[in-house]
Amino acid sequence: MLARARSAAAALVLVAVSSLSAPAAAKAGREAAPARPVAAEILMDAATGAVLRAHNADVPTYPASLTKMMTLLLAFEALDRGQLRLDQPLPVSYHATTMAPSRLGVAPGDTIRVEEAILALSTKSANDVAVVLGEAMAGNEVAFAQAMTRRARELGMKRTVFRNASGLPDRAQRTTARDMAILSRVLVRSHARYYPYFSRRSFDWQDQTIHGHNRLLDRYDGMDGIKTGYIAASGFNLAASASRDGRRLIAVVLGGESAAKRDRRIVELMDIGFRSRAPVKPGDALVSDPKPEEARRPAAAAAAAAATGGWAIQTGAYGTLQAARQDAESVRKELGALAAAAKPAVQRSGALFKAQLVGFDGASARSACESLKRAKRDCITLQQRP
Repeated sequence: MLARARSAAAALVLVAVSSLSAPAAAKAGREAAPARPVAAEILMDAATGAVLRAHNADVPTYPASLTKMMTLLLAFEALDRGQLRLDQPLPVSYHATTMAPSRLGVAPGDTIRVEEAILALSTKSANDVAVVLGEAMAGNEVAFAQAMTRRARELGMKRTVFRNASGLPDRAQRTTARDMAILSRVLVRSHARYYPYFSRRSFDWQDQTIHGHNRLLDRYDGMDGIKTGYIAASGFNLAASASRDGRRLIAVVLGGESAAKRDRRIVELMDIGFRSRAPVKPGDALVSDPKPEEARRPAAAAAAAAATGGWAIQTGAYGTLQAARQDAESVRKELGALAAAAKPAVQRSGALFKAQLVGFDGASARSACESLKRAKRDCITLQQRP
């Protein structure tokens, strides 16, 4: 009887599936298929914050274990305030031990010193210890994630939301390549005392040596940090920093197809940056040459911009005409009445396409730029040639 019941149930399932129309079945298949990770990257000058190269830098995706960079930032700040001490033992909760790998393997009721916890995150990327640190600072992981998000906003990480201390999968936990570069820059520049933890290849824990995940520390000249990450939804992530001849760069690659491809792209970006010796201001970009058809288009736009006379504002420089146009249109809408008489324009300069709004007088151009700067947007005023 049980066997016949199971056979009948299976038959009903087959009939139900076969009764779907072809379009409906195709739609169901599309909805069930997982989305591919977002491929994004950014290259930044650590001294000035200037963006040297970017692709999908503001497209939201998942941070994975790059989340632990914020966990560590808050730990460094707690150390500076005296809230934590490097030799302070932290209790391990049951909740912390339930985290999925990667784990250090601490047990409920154990303790781990703050410095050991920092090394467990910077090298092993231990999810259990990330929770231990978060609970020590905020009482519980939920409260700590809220503190992480607040700090992100204070740093200008506009598109980042944290929901846990580790980076384990959560649909609401999102970031961008630009935001991760901002966070990397803060860690590099504002926490020089603690930044060497990101250079550690290994550390000793309970009679064993724990090795790190960042292979580029040994393979790329000048590389000294900072953090790798991976979940299926994010792909292979890496925020990296390297210094040569007194110049420091930050590169972030998100959504790599493999750790090896991610690492190769970081190397390519770093090489591009170190080869460049052109002076760069915040908001500018050093990018690859545009496609031939794009290179022919900006002439008309530049002529139209020059014909308006007066003053202009410039809000960014991009590697494609389309990106510059989109930025100019977006800024015009953002400014509203302050740009009522202005028109979007794109000015070609070598391999760059500069997003501009033209048609201002001097006072209105300055007012528009001041408004954008208050919103933490880059802007410069330009007096156009007649």
